Formats: sequence, C-alpha cells, structure tokens
Amino acid sequence: MSPMMTSLILSSMALGTIITMSSHHWLLAWIGLELNTLAIIPIIAKPHHPRATEATTKYFLTQAAASATLLFSSTMNAWATGTWDITQLTNQPACIMLTMALLMKLGLAPVHFWLPEVLQGSTLKTALIITTWQKLAPTALLYLTHHSLHPTTLLTMGLMSTLIGGWGGLNQTQTRKIMAYSSIAHLGWMTSVLVISPNIMILNLVLYLLMTFSMFMSLMYASSKTIKDLTTTWTISPTIATLTLILLMSMGGLPPLTGFMPKWLILQELISHNLTTMATAMALSALLSLFFYLRLSYITTLTMSPTSSQNKLKWRLQPKIKTALMTTTLALSILLLPTTPTLI
Repeated sequence: MSPMMTSLILSSMALGTIITMSSHHWLLAWIGLELNTLAIIPIIAKPHHPRATEATTKYFLTQAAASATLLFSSTMNAWATGTWDITQLTNQPACIMLTMALLMKLGLAPVHFWLPEVLQGSTLKTALIITTWQKLAPTALLYLTHHSLHPTTLLTMGLMSTLIGGWGGLNQTQTRKIMAYSSIAHLGWMTSVLVISPNIMILNLVLYLLMTFSMFMSLMYASSKTIKDLTTTWTISPTIATLTLILLMSMGGLPPLTGFMPKWLILQELISHNLTTMATAMALSALLSLFFYLRLSYITTLTMSPTSSQNKLKWRLQPKIKTALMTTTLALSILLLPTTPTLI
C-alpha cells in the first residue's frame, strides 16, 4: 500500500474515533463508528489471501449489524423522548439494544465469535489496530451513556466474557487467537465495573491498551505467529524475552506488576457494592487466563530452543522494529503499580 493511501486510511480511522468521542448527537456518533469501520476494511483485506478476505467479510458484517442496531436503538429513543442527545437515553428497550450493540462492536461474549477469527485472518499489525484503536470509539460511547445503560446486561456479559476469555485461550496454539481471548477477558473486567465506577474502567482501558500494545510489539519483533515460533525468541534477544515473560505475568494480574492494579481496584469496587459472588467468579476466571499466560511464558523464556541450522536461519534477517519504543512500553506495562494512588 502506498504511503499516501496508508496515511489517508489511518487519518480516516483517527477522524472517525474523534468524531464519535466528541459527539453529542446520535447520528454523528454513528457516522464516526461507520467511518472507523470502513477505514480499517482495506487494511484487513490488503494481504491477497482467502483468510484475509474471510476476516474482512466477517468484520464488516458484524460491525455493520452492530451499527444498525445502535442506530435503531437511538431512533427508538428519539421516537419516545423527542431528542437525539446521547446523554438523554431513557427508553428501556433502547438502552438494552444499545448495550448489546456496543458490546458486539467490542467483541464481548456471547457475541464474541467474530474477534478470534478476524484476528487470525489478519497480520500482527492489523490485529494490533483491531485490539487497541478500534476499541476506543465504542468504549467512549459506553462511558458517555453509562448512567442509562442496563446494569444486569453489562454485569452478565462482563462475567461471561471473563470466563469465556479464560476458557477459550486454553486450547489455542496461534498467538493472535490467544491475544483475542485475552482481549475478551480484559474487556469483560472493564464492562463489569462500568456502571459502578466509570473512572476505574477508563484506567483499566489505558493499562489494557499499554499491555496489549507491548505484547504485540514483542510478537512482531520475534515474528511469532504460533506458540512454536515463540521458542526461538531467546536466540534473537534475551532481554526482550525476559521482559516479555514479566509482561505476560503483568497481563495475568500478578501482584508486584502493573496488571494487578485494575483487577485489585475492580474486585474492591464489586465487593463494596455487595457483588461478592460475581467478584469471586471473576477472580477465579483470572486463574484461567493466568494459566495460558504461564504457558506462553514457559515456552518463550523458560525453555531453550534446539540450536539447529533451521532455527538459526530465521535470525539472519534483523528485526525492523526499533527497540526503544518497545522497551519503554514494556517497562511501563510492568512498573506502574506504585503509581496507583496517583492514577485513581
């Protein structure tokens, strides 16, 4: 793709997100979401491969259905209340439909089936965009309308997402699918705390974006599309392999690391609102996610690859990614826990 087209597409994605995040009218929010969706379609379809075409079709159909549902719910609300203002969402059926539409756009369970398939059919760079940038606009709408969304729907889908995100990642050998289920689990944690404390949800989103970006940078640096590819990470850079090990533990939510912060705060909020059973179930679901993070870290760092000539051939081409940005984001993904009082 030419630099001109790449810059046009990326600026269209940024514009769509900004329009949605800054709008007060439902039609403007819908236009921003559509612009966001249409801008990323050429990026997913760029590799001329049947899997890329399939991923593009699945992504487009799912996002179009979610956008249509969102437009229908906002029209129902405007019919009942006489206003198109985003903050004036009072019609109960419209609230439930809007909640389902936004959660479908984000890829939460039980409407999550498109996300692992789309990521698997995309390149690592495209998967990075889908799991980070494409989450911003729907999350902004969730934040703007959190006072009128349906709490039972949000809590149920949040709990289902954490459980399915843990169970689904156990049986995978493809790193992109593992990151998809990791994304589903993290978004489940965010959704469960949205109604109770939106500010903690925003903090969780920022840390999720930071950790996911760092993890994808590590995967791109080592050209690791499958778990088998991860075994040769140590031969290219022991430092990156060690940092990736600690990053995986941070994503699992182990205490001395950054990833412990959002889980700790969310469980504290849930228990303070007498949702102890849900907090227990979510804490147990974190163990499922931790299992496949441990599996990845064991294969990446705690085992040495056989030093045959086939494995050495892979590293004759030096990685194109500069390590300065990657090391910085990895460090932030690991060492932010002491800043918890400042951040909240």
